[in-house]
Amino acid sequence: MQFKIKQGNIKTIVSMSKEIDEFQNPHDEMEYERRLKRVPHLILIGYVGEKPVGFKVGYERDGSFYSWMGAVHPSWRRKGLAKALAKEQEAWARQQGYTSITFKTRNRLKPMLVFGIRNGFDIIGFEEKADVSENRILLRKDL
Repeated sequence: MQFKIKQGNIKTIVSMSKEIDEFQNPHDEMEYERRLKRVPHLILIGYVGEKPVGFKVGYERDGSFYSWMGAVHPSWRRKGLAKALAKEQEAWARQQGYTSITFKTRNRLKPMLVFGIRNGFDIIGFEEKADVSENRILLRKDL
């Protein structure tokens, strides 16, 4: 599958987030603006033709590049877009001088955990929550 990956904007990813079942309460534009304001950040959007079908958003946090949000529309999964977006994000982060990239996932999001491990991330931490399915798993990859 051939995807185009371009830098994008908050409005597009907020709109796309509403189509992702795993996002029970997708972030609004204000939350994205709050997190991305005044820090180096990158918004990538994957397209099939002119249709946005996936995205990846990250920003500088604690001296590392933090891959905060990302998703691929369910009808376009398992076709290589998530990996292509991650590769593009990692290349950009490396060019900006970052030496590692981190992300968090929830215990209930097993495919994201497997994706991280398969793509060279190590588990570096864990945040326990009252609901085991909501436990956070922290991962890092050296660039």
